[in-house]
Amino acid sequence: MEQNSSILERVFHLSANGSSVKTELLAGITTFMTMAYILAVNPTILSATGMDKGAVLTATAMASCLGCLCMAFFANYPFALAPGMGLNAFFAYTVVLQMGYTWQMALCAVFVEGVIFIILSLTNVREAIFNAIPLTLKKAVSAGIGLFIALIGLLNAQIIVANPATKISLFSFKQSVAAGTFSTVGITVLLAMIGILFTAILMVKKVRGNILWGILFTWILAVLCEMTGLYTPSPDVHMYSVIPDLSAGAASFVPASLSPILGQLDFSNMISFDFLVVMFAFLFVDIFDTLGTLIGVSSKANMLDKNGKLPHIKGALMADAVATTAGALLGTSTTTTFVESATGVSEGGRTGLTAVCVAVLFALSLFFSPFFMAIPAFATAPALVVVGFLMLTSVAGINFNDFSESIPAYITIISMPFCYSISEGISFGVISYVIINLLTGKKEKISLLMYFLAIIFILKYIFL
Repeated sequence: MEQNSSILERVFHLSANGSSVKTELLAGITTFMTMAYILAVNPTILSATGMDKGAVLTATAMASCLGCLCMAFFANYPFALAPGMGLNAFFAYTVVLQMGYTWQMALCAVFVEGVIFIILSLTNVREAIFNAIPLTLKKAVSAGIGLFIALIGLLNAQIIVANPATKISLFSFKQSVAAGTFSTVGITVLLAMIGILFTAILMVKKVRGNILWGILFTWILAVLCEMTGLYTPSPDVHMYSVIPDLSAGAASFVPASLSPILGQLDFSNMISFDFLVVMFAFLFVDIFDTLGTLIGVSSKANMLDKNGKLPHIKGALMADAVATTAGALLGTSTTTTFVESATGVSEGGRTGLTAVCVAVLFALSLFFSPFFMAIPAFATAPALVVVGFLMLTSVAGINFNDFSESIPAYITIISMPFCYSISEGISFGVISYVIINLLTGKKEKISLLMYFLAIIFILKYIFL
């Protein structure tokens, strides 16, 4: 044991970072608990595109494991990676379901973005791009994505439904009872609402892993409802059994095959304007999400130097880029650094050993796929709604007294849920920021990159 500790000391420099093996392992378990919900949520979201749910679960766990190992050995930081929330929603609901591209083409866009990401991470270009975009728009993009994924959660749980008179409306329990569908749909809506409130209570009480516990609580209630007859599965209306299928015995715990999605990249549309827009949207969100998360979490851990910069940031950025590229080949959306890493940091995690611990736990989760596969969309809805809230808090960083900043931010935020598209929100935000500030005599605020992006996005609406 002492020899193992010595090896870990040499590799991760534990004492130099004021940590220990025990502290790092505890931090790793804590981080995993707070982000393990992605194992249930990501397959649910990406399967809406027609991707095999079991294969996506395997890809999610493998990409997360690989990303964490890259972070550990490229940068020796306690940050964990997994397919990012918001980016997976953009992948499924905007690129595939709204724009009409295949999931194979969307994976190709993620792959190309990852390759560009690797190139940018080897240079200082990425930081330059980050600095060229106004802070207001960075905050607005995060907040807009929050509203977008919250809307998806409410729609997935059918708390919000289509209505011919009002476009959308709240689910009617009265009509459900009258139509005799309460036991198939109505009960699941009620469970999703209970799950949201339960998760919120856990957050208020600062319970570790509150999002994961919220999913598990909602799912367990659903299992009890099915066992007692309160919930009746009906495949005709896409309401399936929530009880894990263990009929294959020990074979049930064998990870689902990656073959339906492994390496399924479609490069046929690469030479098109629309592809570039999609790829840039992935790149844009990934850049700012990653850098923002890295700076935010490292600041919490007092890892920043006296100039407010993060040492070895290139290694951390490279880990993110490699994980994104590899994740696309495996068959999942953009893999990025999770803000939930802050929970492990708060438990004392300071080195890559924390990330290694998270990687091991993601690898072990592969053998519990029957349980993750049984978790329904209405049980993951609380996670989407709550994560949406956490992302929405970015609006606190927007100066609403300066209308030249806050109006473009507002346009960005509302465009994402109302247009049901993250990329449209980014486009409208950039265009409005440039035009408003240019025509009000504040052109010194506009970088050359912003002019370029605004022109590109305007051309997109003219020709597409």
